[in-house]
Amino acid sequence: MTMAFAIDEINNNSDLLPNVTLGYILYDNCGALVVGFTGALSLASGREGQFLLQENCLGSPPVLGIVGDHYSTFSIAMANVLGLYKMPIVSYFATCSCLSDRQRFPSFFRTIPSDAFQVRAMIQILKHFGWTWVGLLVSDDDYGHHVAQSFQSDLVQSDGGCLAYLEVLPWDSDASVLQRIVHKIKTSTARVVMVFAHEIHMMHLMEEVVRQNVTDQQWIASEALTTATVLQTPRLMPYLGGTLGIAIRRGEIPGLRKFLLQIRPDINDNGNNVNSMVRQFWEYTFRCKFDPEGWMGASGALCTGREDIERVETEFLDLSNLRPEYNVYKAVYALAYTLDDMLQCEPGKGPFSGHSCATLQTLEPWQLVHYLQKVNYTTGFGDEVSFDKNGDALPIYDVMNWLWLPDGTAKVQNVGEVKRSAFKGEELTIYEEKIFWNFESNKPPRSVCSESCPPGTRMARKKGEPVCCFDCIPCSEGKFSNKTDSTECTSCPEDLWSSPQRDHCVPKKTEFLSYHEPLGICLTVTSLLGTFICAVVLGIFTYHRSTPIVRANNSELSFLLLVSLKLCFLCSLLFIGYPRLWTCQLRHAAFGISFVLCVSCILVKTMVVLAVFKASKPGGGANLKWFGAVQQRGTVLALTCIQAAICIAWIASASPEPHKNTQYHNDKIVYECVVGSTVGFAVLMGYIGLLAILSFLLAFLARNLPDNFNEAKLITFSMLIFCAVWVAFVPAYVNSPGKYADAVEVFAILASSFGLLVALFGPKCYIILMRPEKNTKKAIMARGTTKL
Repeated sequence: MTMAFAIDEINNNSDLLPNVTLGYILYDNCGALVVGFTGALSLASGREGQFLLQENCLGSPPVLGIVGDHYSTFSIAMANVLGLYKMPIVSYFATCSCLSDRQRFPSFFRTIPSDAFQVRAMIQILKHFGWTWVGLLVSDDDYGHHVAQSFQSDLVQSDGGCLAYLEVLPWDSDASVLQRIVHKIKTSTARVVMVFAHEIHMMHLMEEVVRQNVTDQQWIASEALTTATVLQTPRLMPYLGGTLGIAIRRGEIPGLRKFLLQIRPDINDNGNNVNSMVRQFWEYTFRCKFDPEGWMGASGALCTGREDIERVETEFLDLSNLRPEYNVYKAVYALAYTLDDMLQCEPGKGPFSGHSCATLQTLEPWQLVHYLQKVNYTTGFGDEVSFDKNGDALPIYDVMNWLWLPDGTAKVQNVGEVKRSAFKGEELTIYEEKIFWNFESNKPPRSVCSESCPPGTRMARKKGEPVCCFDCIPCSEGKFSNKTDSTECTSCPEDLWSSPQRDHCVPKKTEFLSYHEPLGICLTVTSLLGTFICAVVLGIFTYHRSTPIVRANNSELSFLLLVSLKLCFLCSLLFIGYPRLWTCQLRHAAFGISFVLCVSCILVKTMVVLAVFKASKPGGGANLKWFGAVQQRGTVLALTCIQAAICIAWIASASPEPHKNTQYHNDKIVYECVVGSTVGFAVLMGYIGLLAILSFLLAFLARNLPDNFNEAKLITFSMLIFCAVWVAFVPAYVNSPGKYADAVEVFAILASSFGLLVALFGPKCYIILMRPEKNTKKAIMARGTTKL
């Protein structure tokens, strides 16, 4: 009736197709492919006897196009054949995405969105609510099979989620198949079920759902089911309440109600198809018969055709929810505007061969397809109608929600829309505050295979399961992820390390021998203590510089030795604190020069002891001329200058420098001084060792000399301590990482310095302070005489 109204409206419109009257014929496919297919072929071939022009017109009526069919499978069959003749077909309800194939269906158009957009619209709804784990039920026909294929591919491409299961609903009520499908729904962890099927499939399914009492599911219906009132019953609403779905765009058609009220059956015309359909409707509505013989022997009311249709309740006059009807209306107008555009063609400016135009008398179907492809008009409801290169209209759907009312009835309410515009692309608008959720929480359910991985973790796909099923693996040390559902963890930069939560990077802990840590404090205190003791001993020796114990064995060298020991204690402080270029360069130079100065003084003192002993023998006085005060100072200076030269060459060629070492610890940066040149460091240490060994050997040879000359025993013992400390230092230093290498070196410096200080000056300080009676020339000489 909507098609009849549209054509009547067009015929009465002087601005659209003036002087042209459109006709039509209606076919009922009776739900059978063969019936609808036969009717379409009859129209296309021009053999339909009932389709006549007015008596004053001549010739066979030109068929502009066909509006239909309702089912995708039927439309595919029709379009396959009629496409060979380029006969335009405009469907108002066939949604199969396969019909967008212009190679197979060159003359097919539709005013309803294809399943391709319907699937994308559904996926947008899923993404909006965060439902990534869903079940899919489809009908066992072209519609369902193409939807399943399109849904799976689009779901992966859009990263919208995964299918927990995919089931095909049978056309019949096969109990075993339905039981298996409903059991799958019941036991699956997916709480969202999407259905692309027809009413008959859903009715069979819901019978089994009720029997197994499957609740707590969020149903999402395709456009074929969203407005199906047969499912919105008090018996099914406890299960289907809260259903979301998309519906064909609702439209308004002014004047349609008035037109419908004017329809009356023609009692005298039984041959007209339209009248036959009206009579059937009339008999059904008023429970009467036009032909008394139709009662099959029973008595009943006789239809008069004058019954008042406004007095009965019928869906026929319910125009509040015009959806497929609105698409029919748009399809008829699309054909009308197409014909109008064609007739307005100016001769010589046409789009066909030789710039010719098409006429009603010579109209070919493919010419109408050419204009239909370019048609563009706006309905009275404000919707723009045009077709893309695949024959699809600009898609738009209403998002609907099944509201379960307290009395058990249902109301389908509009809660948003999803559409695609030429400029903004696909848009989804949902008013969540209006949605009825059929759950105790009155909130959207959670439907995920695995909960989102929080920052600090990464997704690890479970073997043999869809990508939506994964484990959340914490990021390893040194890596982080600061996003939800990260597929991998990112390594922190070299100077940073992952936080305990692994969700960001933090500066690495720094490590060096610091003045603020216990080890650094202990070494610092020990160094300062040694320096202080040296200063005290130096003060004691200065105060008692005229006493025999101080003057014996060259007091000048003793004072120089105390100064060098003081420098040895102080140079250890250069190894403590944050490494800087100047401290790295100075620490080993100061250490090497200070110790060479110290060992040189000891070596010269040992040589002096030997020279004095030889001079005490007959004929040995000539040896002393080589060991005067000037020669002693010169020897110490020369030996020290050699070490200074080694340090200068080392610093000039490969200077020690600060280094950030990240190899010892992954989560720490060890600040240390690299020696620069291992050869330079080895030469420096080897030179000190050479002098120390030489001093030890000479002192060992002089250990049994008379007491009045014998400082050699003390030197022997001190050098034995010195050599033992530095021999132990080498393996300890090599095997100590980071700050502990510096601590080992500081410990070796302090230990050897204290060994020299105590061994060389301890006995003398004891005599000076505790046994002053022995600090006389007579006492010293007496010890020597007694032993001799």
